[in-house]
Amino acid sequence: MSFIFPPQPQTILPIRGKDEVFPVNRVYCVGRNYAAHAIEMGHDPDKEPPFFFQKNPDNILLPGNDFPYPSMTEDVHHEIEMVVALKSGGDNIAVADAMECVYGYGVSLDMTRRDLQGEMKKLGRPWEIGKAFEHSAPCSELVSAEDIGHPTQGAVWLKTNGELRQEGDLNQLIWKIPEMISYLSDLFTLHSGDIILSGTPSGVGPVQKGDQMHGYVEGVGELKVNVT
Repeated sequence: MSFIFPPQPQTILPIRGKDEVFPVNRVYCVGRNYAAHAIEMGHDPDKEPPFFFQKNPDNILLPGNDFPYPSMTEDVHHEIEMVVALKSGGDNIAVADAMECVYGYGVSLDMTRRDLQGEMKKLGRPWEIGKAFEHSAPCSELVSAEDIGHPTQGAVWLKTNGELRQEGDLNQLIWKIPEMISYLSDLFTLHSGDIILSGTPSGVGPVQKGDQMHGYVEGVGELKVNVT
């Protein structure tokens, strides 16, 4: 068997302190998983079950690269998030067993063409054009849970050009990591290599060409990305 054309390369993320790399399978994103962000987006966090959308593995922007301002938009927003990287998966995973699936953690930005997302919301259509565009998921290197444990609290923030824009704490997650994994596994078959962007605190806002975004998750790492 041979390919009719060369397949696209495997998306990989570096791992801090290791020669091995992490092969990315699917990219799941949790929507409105901090109460303050849900409120700023016009929703009541007490009435919502968790929901998810996806980005594509090749939407990942590897650490050290600039974020090119995308086409077809005039309103691109930053959303700082902790990445949860899975080493195993399955279906119908119990909450009590979910953390056995976690390899480690990282820092990511869920970059969003907010104007296009807003248009899709009004029309009742999917969000892909607002969320799953090229370079829309800048990511840091990963760090293994063996090295840092499983963070359940700690500062999460994003600065743009040195100005604090977003600020929260991992203990404010509405749906905790084991609950996210368990709920997702009821909807999809999870696999090793899947990553989950776990939600963003309030303060999301626009970026412009020339901006520098600096994201941080306490105990996990940081991510610096220039907008070009």
